[in-house]
Amino acid sequence: MIHFDLPAKKQAINELTAESESENFWNDARHAQSIINKLNALKDVVSAYEKLDAAFASMEETAAILKSEMDAELFELFEEEYHEAEDAFEKFEMKVLLSHEYDHSSAILELHPGAGGTESQDWAEMLYRMYSRWAQSKGYKCTVLDYLDGEEAGLKSVSLLIEGDLAYGYLKAEKGVHRLVRISPFDSSGRRHTSFASIDVIPELDDTIEIDIKPEDLRIDTYRASGAGGQHINKTDSAVRITHIPTGTVVTCQSQRSQIQNREQAMMMLKSKLFALMEEKQAKELKEIQGEQKEIAWGSQIRSYVLHPYSLVKDNRSLYESNNPKDVLDGNLDDFIYAYLKSRIQEGGHEE
Repeated sequence: MIHFDLPAKKQAINELTAESESENFWNDARHAQSIINKLNALKDVVSAYEKLDAAFASMEETAAILKSEMDAELFELFEEEYHEAEDAFEKFEMKVLLSHEYDHSSAILELHPGAGGTESQDWAEMLYRMYSRWAQSKGYKCTVLDYLDGEEAGLKSVSLLIEGDLAYGYLKAEKGVHRLVRISPFDSSGRRHTSFASIDVIPELDDTIEIDIKPEDLRIDTYRASGAGGQHINKTDSAVRITHIPTGTVVTCQSQRSQIQNREQAMMMLKSKLFALMEEKQAKELKEIQGEQKEIAWGSQIRSYVLHPYSLVKDNRSLYESNNPKDVLDGNLDDFIYAYLKSRIQEGGHEE
């Protein structure tokens, strides 16, 4: 079940409202906008809860009347009220599931093929197209930060910045290994092949999050954008690679024309990655305390896409499935994303 702490949310609304009314609030426009976004999101979910609560109260009154005296016309109105409340509850459920701290952030999505050369690199290209189309359907801005072409087809890696409200909240459902089964277009014998690709998703952080990055811990390299990525990136001599030596974290950016802009974008990516590492470390420590361990390996895919000998896409976490892989690969992912988010309730996930 979801635990919905209404008093805590109302207190947060009061605190953020007081902050937004302070004299120097707009001196830092980016921080101010972040506060306004949080405030609006909280007001939205609290308003939805209060409307739903009022609807349930009305239904209880109607049910009490019907219990004492059955009336066909009133019962028909009650049925309509029930279906409206049921629909409203589903929408409220999604609002709560997408109201965690970074859910309203933009997202950085990184895609890497598994072992298998051209097969897996082509699969990675298919996934890149799928997420680009999904982002477009949601009205999100999708920017290619870094793109490395495959040797014969597909790609070796791609980093995307997907900008828009709730981009991270939705895309966090896609993090993990994705498996494809198909007749290979690269195999002259027409044999069936299995390919893997991994998706990593982190929230884009703003300047309000403090991450201590020491200059001496960084190695910064510049290089020319390589490969035939003309349709994806600006081919310039200003590409930037930043390595955070203590953690071995590497980020690259070649989407901007200026080396300064690429460096700023790469630093933003590094900051987001280091923050995600901190969060994952804390979560891992908690799971170890609780005795919960999950294998992270190429065999532990979150979703399978089977194009042959039958047509099926199945999520191994929510068990949601579709027999129309073409539709899914065209970017129609919402049903899978919603099913995953709802499955977290059944696993005991809750909203603070």
